[in-house]
Amino acid sequence: MDQVFNFDVAALSIVALRTLAVYVALFVGLRLAGKRELGQMTPFDLVVLLIVSNAVQNAMVGPDTSLTGGLVAAATLLLVNRLVSLAGLRVPGLHQALVGQPSLLLHDGQFVDAHLRREGLTREEVMQALREHGVAEPGQVKEAILEVDGTISVVPADAASSRTRRRLRGRKPLG
Repeated sequence: MDQVFNFDVAALSIVALRTLAVYVALFVGLRLAGKRELGQMTPFDLVVLLIVSNAVQNAMVGPDTSLTGGLVAAATLLLVNRLVSLAGLRVPGLHQALVGQPSLLLHDGQFVDAHLRREGLTREEVMQALREHGVAEPGQVKEAILEVDGTISVVPADAASSRTRRRLRGRKPLG
């Protein structure tokens, strides 16, 4: 039973520091991988994700296989994620630096090849997204945008421009 619970404060603080280091490393790695990796997961991506999760679990808790060590690692991940999220909301420019910004892939029916290359996308992949949105030809598109979550938004050329008042989650309405 002693091995299930470990209340050694020094050992638990090492678990927390190791977990923080893994969080930062994975965050940077995913950020460098780009938006495409987040929104368009293939079976190969899923396998890599599962293997990475197993590999970093060992890096986070090290030799501490106690329930307490695992809970400290999980609590550290949740806390750091919440703090990063709050900092992104409160510090100007930090949210964009952490999350990135959307990329214009198609404008007035023309592909923006430099953006496609930067994001690691092919014209065929964008065409697939257009078809999923009910658009057959690039000429029918005003804009196609790779969003920060990896999805592609499509605005048809004949779409009426409108302004909506929509309350964003967690934000107070203006006025």
